[in-house]
Amino acid sequence: MTNFIPIFPLGIVVYPGENLNLHIFEPRYTQLINECHTTKKPFGIPTVIENKVQDYGSLVEITELSAVHENGEMDIKTKGIRVFRILEVIKDVPDKLYSGAIVNYPETYEQGNPELMRKVMNSIRDLHQLLKVNKEFKKEEDKIKVYDVAHHIGLSLEEEYELLGLLDERQRQEYLKRFLAKMIPMVAGMEQLKEKIKMNGHFKSPGGFDIGSK
Repeated sequence: MTNFIPIFPLGIVVYPGENLNLHIFEPRYTQLINECHTTKKPFGIPTVIENKVQDYGSLVEITELSAVHENGEMDIKTKGIRVFRILEVIKDVPDKLYSGAIVNYPETYEQGNPELMRKVMNSIRDLHQLLKVNKEFKKEEDKIKVYDVAHHIGLSLEEEYELLGLLDERQRQEYLKRFLAKMIPMVAGMEQLKEKIKMNGHFKSPGGFDIGSK
């Protein structure tokens, strides 16, 4: 299935199911949002990396037009719906200030491995404990998917985008597992380094080294 959608390229990754609040100020995008809100149609947010619009993005729907300011700027709430892949960017759309794209919607596989996801969640808790971060996820743990936690473990923009392109939940779980297995020892090492730096200049009580009698 292919169709035309208006697009709002941004330097972020939006995942299906994610709630995203946006402040709209550019005239081309206030036009886009006004039209989508009036017609109740979604729009696409493809990811921009190094000033280049990438192939993948998420279709989003406007869930609330929160405020319209006197200067025409607006605050909106949106929610990710599904992943799309751009086939062709339509830079100049007749009578529109914004651009669009011809897209398709790749088939996705949302059934993950429950045991693997439990291991991922345990690793996320370990990471947050090391970082002294308190995160509570609104879903029950057995219902949490990778998209629910991907923004909360320190992935770079490029890594978040790479995750968006994985269309099987089990692949996404393995991706997070590998990332966390690499990240946690690094963070633990940094915490040890911080403690060592804190102790510099303090009185120490080291035990002497017994070289033994000769």
